[in-house]
Amino acid sequence: MTYPPVLIGQSVAAIDTPALVIDLDAMEANLQAMADFTREHGILLRPHAKMHKSATLAKLQIAAGAVGVCVQKTAEAEALAAGGVNDIYISNEVIAPHKLKRVVALARTLAERGGQLALAVDSLHGIAQLALAVQGQSVRIRVLVEIDVGHGRCGVQPGATAVPLVNAIAEHSTMLFGGLQAYQGRAQHLRTAVEREAAVAQVVTDVQRTITALQDAGHSVPLVTGAGSGTFGLETASGIYGELQAGSYLFMDRDYASNQAAPGQPRFQHALFLKSQVMSLCATHAVVDAGHKSHAIDSGLPAVHGLPLDYANGGDEHGQLRPQQPGGLLPALGDTVWLIPGHCDPTVNLHNVMIGVRGGLQNGVVEQLIRVDSRGALT
Repeated sequence: MTYPPVLIGQSVAAIDTPALVIDLDAMEANLQAMADFTREHGILLRPHAKMHKSATLAKLQIAAGAVGVCVQKTAEAEALAAGGVNDIYISNEVIAPHKLKRVVALARTLAERGGQLALAVDSLHGIAQLALAVQGQSVRIRVLVEIDVGHGRCGVQPGATAVPLVNAIAEHSTMLFGGLQAYQGRAQHLRTAVEREAAVAQVVTDVQRTITALQDAGHSVPLVTGAGSGTFGLETASGIYGELQAGSYLFMDRDYASNQAAPGQPRFQHALFLKSQVMSLCATHAVVDAGHKSHAIDSGLPAVHGLPLDYANGGDEHGQLRPQQPGGLLPALGDTVWLIPGHCDPTVNLHNVMIGVRGGLQNGVVEQLIRVDSRGALT
Protein backbone atom coordinates (compact mmCIF):
# COMPACT_ATOMS: atom_id res chain seq x y z
CA MET A 1 0.00 0.00 0.00
CA THR A 2 1.19 3.51 -0.85
CA TYR A 3 0.04 6.24 1.51
CA PRO A 4 -0.65 9.78 0.23
CA PRO A 5 1.38 12.66 1.68
CA VAL A 6 -1.91 14.20 2.81
CA LEU A 7 -1.91 11.65 5.65
CA ILE A 8 0.83 13.69 7.37
CA GLY A 9 -0.70 15.80 10.11
CA GLN A 10 -3.74 13.60 10.51
CA SER A 11 -4.58 11.56 13.59
CA VAL A 12 -3.68 7.91 14.04
CA ALA A 13 -7.32 7.11 13.38
CA ALA A 14 -6.86 8.14 9.73
CA ILE A 15 -4.35 5.33 9.06
CA ASP A 16 -5.94 2.54 7.02
CA THR A 17 -5.35 -1.07 8.07
CA PRO A 18 -3.29 -3.15 8.07
CA ALA A 19 -0.38 -0.70 8.27
CA LEU A 20 3.12 -0.74 9.71
CA VAL A 21 3.47 2.09 12.22
CA ILE A 22 6.50 3.46 14.07
CA ASP A 23 6.01 5.11 17.45
CA LEU A 24 8.59 7.85 16.85
CA ASP A 25 8.86 8.77 20.53
CA ALA A 26 9.71 5.17 21.47
CA MET A 27 12.07 4.75 18.54
CA GLU A 28 13.98 7.92 19.40
CA ALA A 29 14.27 6.80 23.03
CA ASN A 30 15.79 3.52 21.79
CA LEU A 31 18.12 5.42 19.46
CA GLN A 32 19.32 7.59 22.34
CA ALA A 33 19.73 4.67 24.75
CA MET A 34 22.04 2.82 22.35
CA ALA A 35 23.95 6.00 21.47
CA ASP A 36 24.51 6.67 25.17
CA PHE A 37 25.63 3.08 25.79
CA THR A 38 28.19 3.00 22.97
CA ARG A 39 29.55 6.43 23.84
CA GLU A 40 29.93 5.57 27.53
CA HIS A 41 31.73 2.32 26.71
CA GLY A 42 33.91 3.70 23.93
CA ILE A 43 32.76 1.20 21.31
CA LEU A 44 31.69 1.74 17.71
CA LEU A 45 28.16 1.11 16.48
CA ARG A 46 27.38 -0.10 12.97
CA PRO A 47 23.70 -1.12 13.15
CA HIS A 48 22.17 -3.62 10.77
CA ALA A 49 20.05 -1.67 8.31
CA LYS A 50 18.63 -4.90 6.92
CA MET A 51 16.27 -4.54 9.87
CA HIS A 52 14.56 -1.29 8.80
CA LYS A 53 15.72 -1.16 5.16
CA SER A 54 15.41 2.61 5.18
CA ALA A 55 17.98 5.21 4.16
CA THR A 56 16.09 7.75 6.29
CA LEU A 57 16.51 5.67 9.44
CA ALA A 58 20.09 4.70 8.59
CA LYS A 59 21.03 8.37 8.34
CA LEU A 60 19.22 9.02 11.62
CA GLN A 61 21.37 6.34 13.30
CA ILE A 62 24.55 7.80 11.80
CA ALA A 63 23.57 11.28 12.97
CA ALA A 64 23.22 9.81 16.48
CA GLY A 65 26.78 8.48 16.39
CA ALA A 66 26.86 5.26 14.35
CA VAL A 67 29.92 4.99 12.08
CA GLY A 68 27.85 3.47 9.28
CA VAL A 69 25.52 0.54 8.70
CA CYS A 70 25.61 -3.14 7.84
CA VAL A 71 23.55 -4.94 5.22
CA GLN A 72 23.46 -8.53 4.01
CA LYS A 73 22.83 -8.06 0.30
CA THR A 74 24.46 -6.10 -2.49
CA ALA A 75 21.05 -4.77 -3.54
CA GLU A 76 20.42 -3.52 0.00
CA ALA A 77 23.70 -1.64 -0.10
CA GLU A 78 22.83 -0.12 -3.48
CA ALA A 79 19.40 1.02 -2.29
CA LEU A 80 20.76 2.67 0.86
CA ALA A 81 23.61 4.30 -1.06
CA ALA A 82 21.07 5.72 -3.50
CA GLY A 83 19.36 7.23 -0.45
CA GLY A 84 22.53 8.99 0.68
CA VAL A 85 24.17 6.48 3.05
CA ASN A 86 27.94 6.57 2.50
CA ASP A 87 29.53 4.02 4.85
CA ILE A 88 28.22 0.50 4.26
CA TYR A 89 29.49 -2.95 5.20
CA ILE A 90 28.09 -5.98 3.41
CA SER A 91 28.56 -8.41 6.32
CA ASN A 92 28.04 -11.38 4.04
CA GLU A 93 29.87 -13.29 1.34
CA VAL A 94 29.54 -12.24 -2.31
CA ILE A 95 31.19 -14.59 -4.82
CA ALA A 96 29.19 -14.32 -8.07
CA PRO A 97 31.25 -12.35 -10.65
CA HIS A 98 28.25 -10.26 -11.82
CA LYS A 99 27.45 -9.30 -8.22
CA LEU A 100 31.08 -8.43 -7.52
CA LYS A 101 31.04 -6.03 -10.47
CA ARG A 102 28.18 -4.26 -8.71
CA VAL A 103 30.13 -4.31 -5.44
CA VAL A 104 33.12 -2.67 -7.11
CA ALA A 105 30.96 -0.06 -8.84
CA LEU A 106 29.30 0.78 -5.54
CA ALA A 107 32.66 0.96 -3.76
CA ARG A 108 33.86 3.46 -6.35
CA THR A 109 30.69 5.56 -5.98
CA LEU A 110 30.98 5.67 -2.20
CA ALA A 111 34.69 6.50 -2.34
CA GLU A 112 33.95 9.44 -4.66
CA ARG A 113 31.52 10.71 -2.00
CA GLY A 114 34.09 10.34 0.77
CA GLY A 115 32.56 7.08 2.04
CA GLN A 116 33.57 3.44 1.92
CA LEU A 117 32.29 -0.05 1.25
CA ALA A 118 33.42 -3.17 3.09
CA LEU A 119 32.76 -6.84 2.40
CA ALA A 120 32.99 -10.13 4.32
CA VAL A 121 34.81 -13.17 2.92
CA ASP A 122 35.25 -16.74 4.12
CA SER A 123 37.09 -18.44 1.25
CA LEU A 124 40.14 -18.10 -0.96
CA HIS A 125 37.78 -18.46 -3.91
CA GLY A 126 35.82 -15.41 -2.77
CA ILE A 127 39.01 -13.37 -2.42
CA ALA A 128 40.20 -14.45 -5.88
CA GLN A 129 36.86 -13.52 -7.44
CA LEU A 130 36.92 -10.12 -5.76
CA ALA A 131 40.49 -9.56 -6.99
CA LEU A 132 39.37 -10.21 -10.56
CA ALA A 133 36.41 -7.86 -10.23
CA VAL A 134 38.44 -4.99 -8.79
CA GLN A 135 41.46 -5.46 -11.08
CA GLY A 136 42.31 -2.24 -12.91
CA GLN A 137 39.79 -0.23 -10.92
CA SER A 138 40.84 2.84 -8.95
CA VAL A 139 39.31 1.65 -5.71
CA ARG A 140 40.39 -0.23 -2.59
CA ILE A 141 37.89 -2.42 -0.77
CA ARG A 142 37.99 -3.12 2.95
CA VAL A 143 37.68 -6.88 3.50
CA LEU A 144 36.82 -8.66 6.74
CA VAL A 145 37.31 -12.37 7.31
CA GLU A 146 34.27 -14.08 8.78
CA ILE A 147 34.76 -16.80 11.37
CA ASP A 148 32.01 -19.16 12.49
CA VAL A 149 31.66 -18.53 16.22
CA GLY A 150 28.68 -20.82 16.72
CA HIS A 151 25.99 -19.66 14.37
CA GLY A 152 26.69 -22.53 11.99
CA ARG A 153 26.19 -20.48 8.86
CA CYS A 154 29.04 -18.78 7.00
CA GLY A 155 32.62 -18.35 8.17
CA VAL A 156 35.83 -20.33 8.48
CA GLN A 157 36.53 -22.21 11.66
CA PRO A 158 38.21 -20.12 14.38
CA GLY A 159 41.98 -20.26 14.78
CA ALA A 160 44.69 -20.74 12.18
CA THR A 161 42.17 -21.41 9.40
CA ALA A 162 41.83 -17.65 8.97
CA VAL A 163 45.53 -17.14 8.29
CA PRO A 164 45.60 -18.17 4.59
CA LEU A 165 42.71 -15.81 3.89
CA VAL A 166 44.44 -12.83 5.45
CA ASN A 167 47.63 -13.80 3.62
CA ALA A 168 45.68 -13.73 0.35
CA ILE A 169 44.10 -10.35 1.11
CA ALA A 170 47.55 -8.90 1.84
CA GLU A 171 48.72 -9.92 -1.65
CA HIS A 172 46.31 -7.49 -3.31
CA SER A 173 46.85 -3.74 -3.26
CA THR A 174 43.16 -3.32 -4.08
CA MET A 175 42.15 -4.84 -0.74
CA LEU A 176 42.64 -3.82 2.86
CA PHE A 177 42.27 -6.33 5.70
CA GLY A 178 39.65 -4.74 7.93
CA GLY A 179 39.46 -7.31 10.71
CA LEU A 180 37.20 -10.17 11.77
CA GLN A 181 33.46 -10.67 11.36
CA ALA A 182 32.29 -12.66 14.41
CA TYR A 183 28.53 -12.82 14.83
CA GLN A 184 26.75 -15.44 16.93
CA GLY A 185 23.15 -15.21 15.78
CA ARG A 186 21.86 -18.12 17.84
CA ALA A 187 23.01 -16.48 21.05
CA GLN A 188 20.73 -13.51 20.42
CA HIS A 189 17.59 -15.47 21.21
CA LEU A 190 18.71 -17.57 24.16
CA ARG A 191 16.15 -16.52 26.72
CA THR A 192 18.13 -16.37 29.95
CA ALA A 193 21.01 -14.03 30.63
CA VAL A 194 23.08 -16.97 31.91
CA GLU A 195 22.66 -18.86 28.62
CA ARG A 196 23.66 -15.85 26.57
CA GLU A 197 26.67 -15.18 28.80
CA ALA A 198 27.91 -18.75 28.35
CA ALA A 199 27.46 -18.59 24.58
CA VAL A 200 29.35 -15.31 24.23
CA ALA A 201 32.13 -16.56 26.52
CA GLN A 202 32.77 -19.31 23.95
CA VAL A 203 32.63 -16.74 21.15
CA VAL A 204 35.28 -14.63 22.88
CA THR A 205 37.51 -17.68 23.28
CA ASP A 206 37.18 -18.46 19.57
CA VAL A 207 37.88 -14.89 18.53
CA GLN A 208 40.91 -14.62 20.79
CA ARG A 209 42.28 -17.87 19.39
CA THR A 210 41.92 -16.48 15.87
CA ILE A 211 43.57 -13.18 16.78
CA THR A 212 46.51 -15.06 18.32
CA ALA A 213 46.94 -17.19 15.20
CA LEU A 214 46.92 -14.13 12.96
CA GLN A 215 49.36 -12.25 15.18
CA ASP A 216 51.69 -15.26 15.18
CA ALA A 217 51.57 -15.13 11.38
CA GLY A 218 52.56 -11.46 11.42
CA HIS A 219 49.14 -9.87 10.95
CA SER A 220 47.54 -7.27 13.18
CA VAL A 221 43.75 -7.39 13.62
CA PRO A 222 42.41 -3.83 13.43
CA LEU A 223 38.83 -4.65 14.41
CA VAL A 224 36.47 -7.36 15.60
CA THR A 225 32.86 -6.65 14.66
CA GLY A 226 29.65 -8.49 15.44
CA ALA A 227 27.09 -8.71 18.27
CA GLY A 228 23.34 -8.21 18.17
CA SER A 229 20.51 -6.72 20.17
CA GLY A 230 20.43 -9.73 22.48
CA THR A 231 24.09 -9.81 23.49
CA PHE A 232 25.79 -6.51 22.68
CA GLY A 233 26.50 -5.77 26.34
CA LEU A 234 28.50 -9.00 26.61
CA GLU A 235 30.57 -8.35 23.50
CA THR A 236 31.26 -4.84 24.77
CA ALA A 237 32.40 -6.16 28.15
CA SER A 238 34.73 -8.68 26.50
CA GLY A 239 37.25 -5.98 25.57
CA ILE A 240 37.81 -7.77 22.25
CA TYR A 241 35.03 -6.35 20.14
CA GLY A 242 35.50 -2.86 18.76
CA GLU A 243 32.20 -2.56 16.90
CA LEU A 244 28.60 -3.62 17.49
CA GLN A 245 26.16 -4.61 14.75
CA ALA A 246 22.95 -4.57 16.82
CA GLY A 247 19.98 -3.45 14.74
CA SER A 248 16.67 -4.62 16.21
CA TYR A 249 17.10 -2.41 19.28
CA LEU A 250 15.61 0.44 17.26
CA PHE A 251 12.20 -1.26 16.93
CA MET A 252 12.39 -4.12 19.52
CA ASP A 253 10.14 -6.90 18.21
CA ARG A 254 8.24 -9.42 20.31
CA ASP A 255 10.91 -12.11 20.04
CA TYR A 256 13.80 -9.98 21.30
CA ALA A 257 11.61 -8.54 24.06
CA SER A 258 11.01 -12.10 25.32
CA ASN A 259 14.66 -12.29 26.43
CA GLN A 260 15.42 -11.98 30.12
CA ALA A 261 17.04 -8.62 30.83
CA ALA A 262 20.82 -8.67 30.97
CA PRO A 263 22.71 -6.73 33.66
CA GLY A 264 24.29 -3.54 32.36
CA GLN A 265 22.44 -3.65 29.06
CA PRO A 266 19.71 -1.07 28.42
CA ARG A 267 16.15 -2.22 27.80
CA PHE A 268 14.36 -0.91 24.75
CA GLN A 269 10.74 -0.05 24.09
CA HIS A 270 8.48 -1.52 21.45
CA ALA A 271 8.46 0.99 18.62
CA LEU A 272 7.16 -1.01 15.64
CA PHE A 273 3.48 -1.90 15.50
CA LEU A 274 1.00 -3.28 13.01
CA LYS A 275 -2.27 -1.40 13.09
CA SER A 276 -5.18 -3.76 12.47
CA GLN A 277 -8.96 -3.63 12.75
CA VAL A 278 -11.52 -6.11 14.02
CA MET A 279 -13.44 -7.14 10.89
CA SER A 280 -15.49 -10.03 12.25
CA LEU A 281 -16.68 -11.18 15.66
CA CYS A 282 -18.23 -14.26 17.20
CA ALA A 283 -18.71 -15.65 20.70
CA THR A 284 -15.27 -17.27 20.94
CA HIS A 285 -12.94 -14.96 19.02
CA ALA A 286 -12.45 -11.79 17.03
CA VAL A 287 -10.89 -11.61 13.58
CA VAL A 288 -8.53 -8.82 12.53
CA ASP A 289 -7.45 -7.87 9.01
CA ALA A 290 -3.71 -8.51 9.54
CA GLY A 291 -2.57 -11.94 8.40
CA HIS A 292 0.71 -13.37 7.16
CA LYS A 293 0.86 -10.97 4.22
CA SER A 294 1.40 -8.13 6.68
CA HIS A 295 3.74 -9.67 9.27
CA ALA A 296 6.39 -12.40 9.35
CA ILE A 297 5.93 -15.50 11.51
CA ASP A 298 9.39 -17.10 11.35
CA SER A 299 10.01 -16.08 14.98
CA GLY A 300 6.45 -16.74 16.09
CA LEU A 301 3.17 -14.93 15.98
CA PRO A 302 2.74 -11.30 17.01
CA ALA A 303 1.71 -10.17 20.47
CA VAL A 304 -1.37 -8.04 21.07
CA HIS A 305 -0.35 -4.71 22.53
CA GLY A 306 -2.09 -3.58 25.71
CA LEU A 307 -4.91 -6.16 25.71
CA PRO A 308 -5.16 -9.61 27.40
CA LEU A 309 -5.56 -11.37 24.06
CA ASP A 310 -3.60 -13.96 22.14
CA TYR A 311 -3.12 -13.82 18.38
CA ALA A 312 -3.71 -17.06 16.48
CA ASN A 313 -2.96 -17.99 12.90
CA GLY A 314 -5.79 -17.00 10.59
CA GLY A 315 -4.01 -17.27 7.24
CA ASP A 316 -2.83 -14.73 4.73
CA GLU A 317 -5.42 -12.02 5.37
CA HIS A 318 -6.77 -12.74 8.86
CA GLY A 319 -5.68 -13.08 12.47
CA GLN A 320 -7.74 -14.59 15.25
CA LEU A 321 -7.84 -13.02 18.71
CA ARG A 322 -8.83 -15.04 21.75
CA PRO A 323 -8.98 -14.06 25.44
CA GLN A 324 -6.03 -15.22 27.52
CA GLN A 325 -8.42 -16.16 30.32
CA PRO A 326 -11.76 -18.02 29.99
CA GLY A 327 -14.59 -15.54 29.80
CA GLY A 328 -12.31 -12.66 28.94
CA LEU A 329 -13.61 -9.75 26.90
CA LEU A 330 -13.13 -9.45 23.17
CA PRO A 331 -12.74 -6.16 21.29
CA ALA A 332 -15.76 -4.80 19.47
CA LEU A 333 -16.39 -4.96 15.76
CA GLY A 334 -14.45 -2.12 14.12
CA ASP A 335 -12.03 -1.63 17.03
CA THR A 336 -8.35 -0.94 16.36
CA VAL A 337 -5.94 -3.60 17.64
CA TRP A 338 -2.19 -2.96 17.71
CA LEU A 339 0.08 -5.95 17.08
CA ILE A 340 3.78 -6.29 17.97
CA PRO A 341 5.48 -8.29 15.18
CA GLY A 342 7.40 -11.40 16.15
CA HIS A 343 10.37 -10.50 13.91
CA CYS A 344 10.83 -6.95 12.67
CA ASP A 345 13.25 -7.55 9.75
CA PRO A 346 11.06 -9.70 7.46
CA THR A 347 7.93 -7.87 8.60
CA VAL A 348 9.35 -4.56 7.34
CA ASN A 349 10.17 -6.28 4.05
CA LEU A 350 6.44 -6.86 3.47
CA HIS A 351 5.65 -3.13 3.42
CA ASN A 352 6.45 -0.24 1.09
CA VAL A 353 6.08 2.43 3.76
CA MET A 354 6.32 2.75 7.54
CA ILE A 355 4.14 5.45 9.09
CA GLY A 356 5.85 7.51 11.78
CA VAL A 357 3.48 8.68 14.54
CA ARG A 358 4.26 11.30 17.19
CA GLY A 359 2.39 11.40 20.51
CA GLY A 360 1.50 7.74 21.00
CA LEU A 361 -0.66 5.15 19.33
CA GLN A 362 -3.95 6.33 20.80
CA ASN A 363 -3.88 10.09 20.34
CA GLY A 364 -0.85 10.60 18.14
CA VAL A 365 -0.46 12.39 14.82
CA VAL A 366 1.18 11.16 11.64
CA GLU A 367 4.45 13.02 11.30
CA GLN A 368 6.39 11.12 8.66
CA LEU A 369 6.08 8.53 5.89
CA ILE A 370 9.27 6.44 5.84
CA ARG A 371 9.94 4.53 2.65
CA VAL A 372 11.28 0.97 2.85
CA ASP A 373 14.04 1.62 0.33
CA SER A 374 15.49 -1.89 0.12
CA ARG A 375 12.23 -3.84 0.21
CA GLY A 376 12.71 -6.97 -1.89
CA ALA A 377 16.44 -6.26 -2.35
CA LEU A 378 17.36 -9.94 -2.43
CA THR A 379 20.37 -10.07 -4.77
